[in-house]
Amino acid sequence: MTSIKIIIVEDERPARDLVRSYLEGLPELQILGEYDNGFDGLKAINELKPDAVFLDVQMPRLTGFELLEVLEHQPEVIFTTAYDQFAIRAFERNAVDYLLKPFSKERFREAVSKLKSRLESKQEGVKEESGLEKIRQHFAESDEKLHRVVIKKSGKIHVISTGDINFLEAQDDYVMVYTDEGKYLKQQTMKYFEQHLDPHQFVRVHRSYIANISCIERIEPYEKSNFVLILKDGNKVPVSRSGMQVLKENLDI
Repeated sequence: MTSIKIIIVEDERPARDLVRSYLEGLPELQILGEYDNGFDGLKAINELKPDAVFLDVQMPRLTGFELLEVLEHQPEVIFTTAYDQFAIRAFERNAVDYLLKPFSKERFREAVSKLKSRLESKQEGVKEESGLEKIRQHFAESDEKLHRVVIKKSGKIHVISTGDINFLEAQDDYVMVYTDEGKYLKQQTMKYFEQHLDPHQFVRVHRSYIANISCIERIEPYEKSNFVLILKDGNKVPVSRSGMQVLKENLDI
């Protein structure tokens, strides 16, 4: 096998130093760079196109899972974290391995061995869905609630708190996310957002719209038994009969 190109994305210096020291004892692995935050790591991965990434899960500005969500290049992933509650999630999402800090050199080399096996299978032409795609698919199918949404727009990454979302609108295979700061197109489905947003805060008021209850100024009748929401930002959102019923239950009216 040719040299395996590696990138380290880890916000804690001691953890980066540990990974680097273990990798330096493996000449077949080449370190392309190491980064202390998800934004710089994301840019480097897309530009340098490594074979694999040692990726911290919990980082303040952009988590490891959020980084993978907007990543263009598809490397193999070995998660590193001090929080063992992420272990099952990491394996379910088809990471190569999961290293719980602090990890020994023996445990680290076990992860590298798994990485080599997966890369060798790729070279031998074994066709399977990429690990990154499986990670994304698992996240979409899970019942975890969103607290923020990561969106790439004009080459920049925007991290939007769900509380800052006024409403969402379906647009073919995408969803337009509206905030006071502007609108952002996300390649995702309305079903995904309906499943992952807090149902006490967000309501599917129409087949094509989800509204943030706290952003509603008033509700007005519109054409027969339909209604329209007038939001605090001035936007109008149509409400179907079934959507109105859900609204009444949430607003207790």
